[in-house]
Amino acid sequence: MSCALQSALPDIAMASSTALVYDEEMTSYKLLWDNAECAIEVPERISLSYKRLQHYGLAERCVQLPVREATEEEIMLIHSPEYLEVVKSTQTMEVEELRKTSEKYIAAFFHPNSYRCAKLSLGGTLQLVDAVMSGEVCNGLALIRPPGHHSQPSESNGFCVFNNVAVAAKYAKNKYNLQRILIVDWDIHHGQGIQYIFEDDPSVLYFSWHRYEHGSFWPNLRESDYDFIGKGKGTGYNINLPWNQIGMSNGDYIAAFFHVLLPLAFEFNPELVLVSAGYDSGFGDPEGLMRATPECFSHLTHLLMHVGHGKLCAVLEGGYHLGSLSESVSMTVRTLLGDPLPRLSGEMVPCFSALESIQNARHAHAPYWKSLLHDETRLIQEPSTKGLSTASPKHTDASIIDEFLENHMKKILHAVPQSTTCILSPGADTSRLATNVQVEESTAPSDQVKAAISVFSQENLGNDSLLQSVAKTLAAIDKIANGQTKNCIALSSNSSLSTQVALQHVSNLSFERVLCVCIGDMDPKLDATNDGKTLMLIISEDKPTERAHSDYKCFLKWNESLGEGSSFFYAVFRFILPVAYSYQPDLIIISVENNRSIGTKDILLLTSLLQGLSEGAVLSIVPESELELTVALCNVLSGCHSGMDFGPYKPPTEECVQDLKDEAVVMEKKWKLLQCFAK
Repeated sequence: MSCALQSALPDIAMASSTALVYDEEMTSYKLLWDNAECAIEVPERISLSYKRLQHYGLAERCVQLPVREATEEEIMLIHSPEYLEVVKSTQTMEVEELRKTSEKYIAAFFHPNSYRCAKLSLGGTLQLVDAVMSGEVCNGLALIRPPGHHSQPSESNGFCVFNNVAVAAKYAKNKYNLQRILIVDWDIHHGQGIQYIFEDDPSVLYFSWHRYEHGSFWPNLRESDYDFIGKGKGTGYNINLPWNQIGMSNGDYIAAFFHVLLPLAFEFNPELVLVSAGYDSGFGDPEGLMRATPECFSHLTHLLMHVGHGKLCAVLEGGYHLGSLSESVSMTVRTLLGDPLPRLSGEMVPCFSALESIQNARHAHAPYWKSLLHDETRLIQEPSTKGLSTASPKHTDASIIDEFLENHMKKILHAVPQSTTCILSPGADTSRLATNVQVEESTAPSDQVKAAISVFSQENLGNDSLLQSVAKTLAAIDKIANGQTKNCIALSSNSSLSTQVALQHVSNLSFERVLCVCIGDMDPKLDATNDGKTLMLIISEDKPTERAHSDYKCFLKWNESLGEGSSFFYAVFRFILPVAYSYQPDLIIISVENNRSIGTKDILLLTSLLQGLSEGAVLSIVPESELELTVALCNVLSGCHSGMDFGPYKPPTEECVQDLKDEAVVMEKKWKLLQCFAK
């Protein structure tokens, strides 16, 4: 096996588990007086979320880490000694003194057990960081309270006592000598505490989307807008994406990841990802008033698991509709555990206000990131929502939200265990395949196989090798269609012909939408109709100079050198995934030719990311000569790729960016997630 591929493949024996941090004692404090602003931060936020994890059988599948108190030294990595003394003093205060102390801060409250719980909350977060960084687990979620992202070095703020994620970042930098940490804050409130702490630090890339409405939404800070990008050496490392209207849906959140966060995150190439996981950005939350359904957080988590070698620590922040919160937490943990993702509901069409915010954020950061160098994104100085009323509508009745969530979760949750099958020729070497991959030998070609080939090629009916290849492909499709396996790999002596036969075969099965990604110079006979059943994306060194326009056939020219570093991630996030998510396929076929123009790691990254669609139903057709690629794909599809390094990365060339942009202009009318690129 080549050294390059060996570094791309995971160590199958390494930790592949998910940690869960929870301690019931963190429910042992609450608001002791009337305060409508603080009343929503209740102990049931974590206790009911934990019960939901138990209901789905997720808690028992996790490594449950013991929770410890954070030390004063750890707290003072971020917080001042004076503030620490104030919090400590609340342990002996009566209710009236607690109230007066709380009123010195904004949207804060203390309880005699606040200090103890805040130390457990922070200590549990640091336990998670240690478990992930030591390799004991791959990833995990800290189900904790009080939250942290609003807390500042010398003050409590927004229900937060100690800034759990900020301390965790500083702790990880010091203990593990990390040079690059990514913090993703998907809470609906701006985590201004994290921004202030790291705004001049280029070793921490902080991303936050948040309800802003031109400064009229709490915390009502001018520095929450898109043009606050950091200071000094940290300039360009603070990414604010302000939402200027309510009702943002799955398509808006996915577009923000594809077109803002992920290209920059891959260029940054972090060693650890910390998520300020606030679920008040989800459906039904009275604070956020947004419309992201619980499975959206599965997809966001899945996308982030491809950054930082999979080292991801999600830490609970907000979330105030208890049903929406507990379902969203459960969907996050499902994904961390490696379960197939449910289909993402709703149209993947970002709203106009979201497009404006995305465009302005990209414009603000263009001078500081090579991935944005050739964008030429213009600034929108007068957003369409400026001056509009920001009065919040009445909250939807809680019973209606509960009923929707109950019905919605029944609809999206299916018994879909992850399973991978590799169909090989008799006698093939299987020693390097992951142990959880089912291996089968192809059967003798049948009359059905010969009939399928004859439609495309009469002269190949006597070619035994080709007949065997097509037999493997048809068997693979049938196994996926019949639920015998979630995904499958079939080796072929002629990928183009096998793909042609596969597309003909799936048209007669239950798949309504098939995405076919062809990598290399495929047979020109391969085609797609405009009936909506097959969308073809062809990635090759060149593309036709003249072609008839089709909404269901995309050409992606990618011919950069296959030397050190790849910029293919840029094409994946700016073009391929926006098209794929817009289409929402039931089956994905990835067909590889020998003359491919992208590297092995590029194919692995693309395959793993596309696995988030079609509930994981993927067929890979690989040349028989590509045995190393076959081994790597087996590991990726079977979930044995935790810790994989898809890098090193380099920025795209101006030619590649322009080619993508030209194709996006043609395709964005049909595939709306491309609108962010085409502008």
